[in-house]
Amino acid sequence: MRRLVLLRHGQSEWNLKNIFTGWVDVDLSEKGVEEAARAGTLLKQFKFDIAYTSALKRAQKTLDIVLKSLGQEDIPVIKDPALNERHYGDLQGLNKDEMRLKYGEEQVHIWRRSYDVKPPGGESLKDTAERTLPFFKKFIVEDLRRGKDVLVSAHGNSLRAIVMDLDNLSGEEIMKVNLDTGIPILYKFGHDLTILSKSVIQPSLPQSS
Repeated sequence: MRRLVLLRHGQSEWNLKNIFTGWVDVDLSEKGVEEAARAGTLLKQFKFDIAYTSALKRAQKTLDIVLKSLGQEDIPVIKDPALNERHYGDLQGLNKDEMRLKYGEEQVHIWRRSYDVKPPGGESLKDTAERTLPFFKKFIVEDLRRGKDVLVSAHGNSLRAIVMDLDNLSGEEIMKVNLDTGIPILYKFGHDLTILSKSVIQPSLPQSS
C-alpha cells in the first residue's frame, strides 16, 4: 500500500487579514505555526519517503515544522512553483470583504471557487490545474508507483486541482470543495494505484467528563 498526504499550509498572515494572497510570499501567522505543529502531531504515525512543496514560504515552513515534529528532516524535499497557489492577479493584496462590497458576493465567490473563470490578470483553477497536474503525475504519482509514501505541503487551489483529479470531480463539484489550513488529507493506494480510501485526519475531540 502507498500513502499520499495532502496538507494545505497553516494560516498565513494574509489569511488572518482576509487578503487575497496568491503568489505573494507571505509568512505563516502565529496560528499558522500552531496549525503546522498540530499537523505534525496528527501525522506522528507516518514515515514518509519524500516530500513536495511549493516555492512559497508559507507551504515550505509548514512542511519544515511537520518534518521536524516527525523527526524526518532528512528525507528528500522537492520545492517547485508548479505547486504554487493560484495566481490571483489584480486581486492579490486586496481585502476579500472590500472586494465583495465592490463587486458583489457572487462575483467574488466565482473568482475564488469557480473552475474556469479567471480573476482580472490572474489564473483560473483550470489554469492552476494545467501547471500542477503534469508535475503531480510526472513526479508524485511516479513516486507512489515506486511504493513511496509521499507528503505534499501546498496551497488551497493547487491541492484542489489534485483532489479534483484524484476524486474525478467536475468543474461544478470542485466549487463546493474547501480545504482547511493545517488539516491533512490521506489517500491510500493499492499496488496498481487504485485508490483504496480517502480520509481527513482530524484532531481528536476532547472526551467529556
